[in-house]
Amino acid sequence: MWRCTGPRWSGAGTTAGAGGRFEQRLGWYCAERGEERNSALPAGKLLAFAARGERRCLGVRRAGRWIVCPYAAVLDGAGARDQCDDCAQLDRSRSVAADTMADDPRPYAVYLAYFGPGLLKVGITAAERGPARLVEQGAVAYAWLGRGPLMAARRAETVLGSALGVPDRFAKEAKRAVRGALPPVSDRLAELGQLHHAARELAGWPETLEPLEFAGVDHTELFGLDRIPRAVAELGGMTAGAEIVGEVLAGVGADVYLRLVAEGAGAGVEAGGGVGAEGDGEGDGDADGDVGAGVGVAAEAGGGCDGGGSPGGGPGGGVVAVMDARLLSGWVLGAATGRVTTVPVREAAYGAGSSRGSGGGRGSGSGGGERPGEGAGEQEGLF
Repeated sequence: MWRCTGPRWSGAGTTAGAGGRFEQRLGWYCAERGEERNSALPAGKLLAFAARGERRCLGVRRAGRWIVCPYAAVLDGAGARDQCDDCAQLDRSRSVAADTMADDPRPYAVYLAYFGPGLLKVGITAAERGPARLVEQGAVAYAWLGRGPLMAARRAETVLGSALGVPDRFAKEAKRAVRGALPPVSDRLAELGQLHHAARELAGWPETLEPLEFAGVDHTELFGLDRIPRAVAELGGMTAGAEIVGEVLAGVGADVYLRLVAEGAGAGVEAGGGVGAEGDGEGDGDADGDVGAGVGVAAEAGGGCDGGGSPGGGPGGGVVAVMDARLLSGWVLGAATGRVTTVPVREAAYGAGSSRGSGGGRGSGSGGGERPGEGAGEQEGLF
């Protein structure tokens, strides 16, 4: 039985380019086989899937493999959390994000991430991961600030927070609110550059942290930000039997933007082609064979990205909605039997330009660091 392990971005590592090598994917794990697979979510892909059974805790990821939850705990379908309390406690018992891994010998990089006007944060990531952490968080643009030992990187993060008031996180609502109305790339990089300069002028810079010159990188093309409209609805959490049918428009961090098939306009969507249909592991996968059992696309409808139309001209002209793909973690996803989305679709509860942060120190929610042993395709909380 293949369970979804949530969103991830392939192409992690120091040599990954911000403009082409990363690709948003969904991960899958079969505990019975001890196997993992993944499926790509490119713009234009038509999805039609349904949640089956109960959402279960995925367990803990250690040294590049899954340790299955011994309790097979049932999780709330509406929450982004994909672990039970016991597995979450074990996961954070040796974690950079929770400050329980201070002896990590790897070099770390300090970064500045831009999510929108006035939404700039500071964080750290293992240097070996390159820009993967920024992509996973959905940073619109970023710049490296310094590189050195873990505790020096943490010190720099603290200095920026106390001296310049730079936070180490934002709520996902704040990030989403500005994506449909971002300023020009030059303005984004200019705001990043100003903060980079101010940070370098601060007293108390750790002696063991090597400062890095400003070199801003923008993710417009990678994420498909120009395809995200101003008005975007939100998809609620999954429940057993709930279905999602739509065309992928863009992917930003853990968010997937879909043009939903409108009521009565699903004639081009064939049931039976979901993203995670349970099967024998040799199902309708992509040509490269890297997808889970039965993972594939629904039959293509006209007007999508793959059909020669514009990326926003999906099937049926339905509304555009954003889905937090973390809500899929722990579910078995099978082929949809209907032709329209039955998951709750709600209007966004925030206005354009919102900049609400989530507050809190490191170790609550996601922090600037990451899980020990985190490599390509592995993720901690993305927000």
